[in-house]
Amino acid sequence: MENVIRRDKQGSIMILTIDHPPLNVMSQGVLRELDQLLDEMRDDQEIVCVILTGAGDRAFMAGADIKEFPSLIGKKGIKSQFMESHAVLNKLDDFPKPVIAVLNGLTFGGGCELALTCDIRIAEEHVQIGLPEIKLGLFPGGGGTQRLPRVIGEARAKEMMFTGDPIDSAKAKEIGLVNEVTPKGEGLQHGLKLAAKISRFSLPALSRIKRSVDEGLGVSLKDGLEREAELFEEVFQTDDIKEGVQAFIEKRKPEFTHR
Repeated sequence: MENVIRRDKQGSIMILTIDHPPLNVMSQGVLRELDQLLDEMRDDQEIVCVILTGAGDRAFMAGADIKEFPSLIGKKGIKSQFMESHAVLNKLDDFPKPVIAVLNGLTFGGGCELALTCDIRIAEEHVQIGLPEIKLGLFPGGGGTQRLPRVIGEARAKEMMFTGDPIDSAKAKEIGLVNEVTPKGEGLQHGLKLAAKISRFSLPALSRIKRSVDEGLGVSLKDGLEREAELFEEVFQTDDIKEGVQAFIEKRKPEFTHR
């Protein structure tokens, strides 16, 4: 790997820090490394929650690597290349453990699209978030046209993409794009606090919450409820529900083993 993503495992929490100076752009190298790390973390039973952030305080990720674009101009048959990038982002979106994005600087283009694949987003107060691709004669091609409307609604998403203008963290929270805004430099601290709280719970239950919500959003309410029932049945087969119920009866804190 190119080692552009730093890893810091703190108990059941894995912190991934994109360190690709000067603005942590989403190069093919970043995507390849993220892809491999996701496979490793999926198989690591000690990891319950993941935090994704950027190095420094200038950018979470300031978009794609524009230097890679000239080779694509006028070239046909490149859809498969774009789908390879989608495959990595989809893997993060579908990752069976909670993922928290800590936005600590510019979150533009591919950076915004990367953040949208995470379950929860925390932004520091100086953060600017936007999809400026229209200013290059492009449009968001890393899932922005699909994920952003699902988060903030069609009209607001189209306005952001039509104008390319960024919004600040306060506006992002107002429209539901981020969950929390923190003072500059305190995003990771807040992310760790939330991750620690989440990590105390059963991973089999957490992963099924994520699957039930994500899969349910793409189907009718009736079909979503049936899928919820299927996953609810599955969780009743785990060791953790035995421990959780027994701990409740015995009036003590449960000790989940994530099985």
